[in-house]
Amino acid sequence: MQKVVVIGAGVGGLTTAALLAKEGFDVTVLEAHVYPGGCAGTFYHKGYRFDAGATLAGGFQPGGPHHIVGEILDLEWPIRRAEPAWVIELPDRRVVRWGYADQWLAERDEKLPAMRHFWKQQEAVAEIVWRFAARVPSYPPANLGDVLRLASKIRPEMIPVAPLALTSFGSWLKLNRIHDQASRAFIDGQLLISAQVTADKANALYGAIAMDLPRVGAQHVMGGIGNIAQTLVDAFQKQGGEYLKRQAVTEILPLDNGTYRITTNKKLVLDADVVIANLTPWALADLLGDHTPQSLQKETQERGDTWGAFTIYAGVDAEAVEGDCDHYQIISDYDKPLGEGNSVFVSLNDPEDTTRAPQGERTLTMSTHTNIASWWELNQRDPEAFTARREAYQEMFLNAAEKTLPNIRNGIKFITTGTPLTFQKFTRRPRGMVGGFPQTSLLSARGPYTGLKNLWLVGDSVFPGQSTAGVTSGGMRVAADVLRAAQPTKMMSIAPNPQKSAAD
Repeated sequence: MQKVVVIGAGVGGLTTAALLAKEGFDVTVLEAHVYPGGCAGTFYHKGYRFDAGATLAGGFQPGGPHHIVGEILDLEWPIRRAEPAWVIELPDRRVVRWGYADQWLAERDEKLPAMRHFWKQQEAVAEIVWRFAARVPSYPPANLGDVLRLASKIRPEMIPVAPLALTSFGSWLKLNRIHDQASRAFIDGQLLISAQVTADKANALYGAIAMDLPRVGAQHVMGGIGNIAQTLVDAFQKQGGEYLKRQAVTEILPLDNGTYRITTNKKLVLDADVVIANLTPWALADLLGDHTPQSLQKETQERGDTWGAFTIYAGVDAEAVEGDCDHYQIISDYDKPLGEGNSVFVSLNDPEDTTRAPQGERTLTMSTHTNIASWWELNQRDPEAFTARREAYQEMFLNAAEKTLPNIRNGIKFITTGTPLTFQKFTRRPRGMVGGFPQTSLLSARGPYTGLKNLWLVGDSVFPGQSTAGVTSGGMRVAADVLRAAQPTKMMSIAPNPQKSAAD
C-alpha cells in the first residue's frame, strides 16, 4: 500500500486525500491550523463564525465538481441555494443576479439591454464547457498520455466554440458590439472575482463558466464555507485516513530511493511515496529548499505577485442589514480601475443559519482585491501610515456598503480588518497572495506538476484555479493521475460516468 502525505487541508488537498483513501491508499493530511479549508475556511472569533475568504460556492449542480465528488464519496453537502445569487450595485443602476431563468431574463433585458443577445451565446457555451469539464480531462496535458485522453473526450459540439479557447472574453464582447460602461463594468466586476482578471484578459471559455455560477446555482454553505472542507475531512476519516491539525510542515526532503521525508514543527517525521502539496509554488519551494527543481525555482522568480485581499469581518444587528439579498457587489466609479475599494463584495450569512452569530445578529464580510506589495512596503517603511491606510479602507468599505445597507454603521457590534499580512499569518500563503493565477490564455494554464516525480501541487495555483469548484476539479485530476501511476491497468473509479454526471 502506497503512503500518501497531503500538506494542507484546503478543499483541493482534501478532495485528493478522500478520493485516494477510498482507493485504498494510506493517506495522512497535515494541517498547520486548527481548522480545515484555508482561504475557504471558517474561523471562530468572539462568538462569530466568519468565512476567511470565499463566502459563496458553486459546482454542486449535476456534472459540477462537488456533485461528482459527492456521488463518489456518498456525501451530503450542507448547502442551501442563494436566490438571488447577489446584487450588483453599479454607479447608475442596480442589477439583481437571479439564477432562475425567467427572473434573470426580465432583469437583464431591463438593466443591461446592450447584452440582450449575448446571454444566449454565453449560456450555450457554458453548457458545452460544463459537459466537457465533467469528463475530467487531464488539462493542461503533461505528457502524450494526457494528450490522448484529452483528445478522446472531445465531442462534435466543442468544434463551434473552439475559437473561444484562444479568445479573450473582451474580444467576445466586442464581436457582439457591447461597449457601454454598465455592461463592461458588470462583466469586469464578476470576472475579477472568478478569473482574477477583467474581460480584456480573461479567457472566453473560462469566463463563460465563471459568468454561469448564478444560473447553475450559487450556494450558501450552512455553518460557513469551511463546512465544505469539514465534510471532506469526515469522509476522509471514514475511509481510514489520518487528519492531523497543528502540524506545520517545515521541510520536504527527497530521498535517494524516490520517496520523501516530511518534517513538521512538532518534530513529526513521516516518509511518503507520494506527496500532495496544497500550497502555492512559492510555499512549496520554501519547503524543498536546496532540493527545489530548477523549473520551480525559475517559476517562483519569474511569476509576479497575484492579488491580495483587504477584508472586513463584522458582527451586526440583524435588523440593521435587512434586505432583499445576502450578497452584494458594489462598484462605485465607472472611470476607476476595479479593486482597491472600487469593487467591494459584501456577504451576510444565510439568515436561516443560526450557528454563525449570537441571537439577533449576523456575520458580515467585505472584501476587495488589493496590490500586496504596497501593504508590505508601507508596513516596513511607516507602520503608522499602514494603520492609517487600513482605517481609511475600512471607512471606504462602510461608505460603499451604505449604498445598499443604509443602516449598517448603527448596527455594527464588532469589527476587525484583514490585510495581505493577515492572510500570510493565518493561511501561511507567502506575502498573503490569494485567488490563484489569472485565467488568461488556456495555453499558459498551470498544471499540478512540480518537476519532481510523485510530488504534486493542488489548490488555486493549479488549473482551473480559484473557487472551491475549481480546486476540486484540480484535486480530482491529481487523484486520477496518482492512481494511474500506481495502478496503470486499473479502471479508475475516480473518473465519473459522463452520461450520469454531465449537466442537462
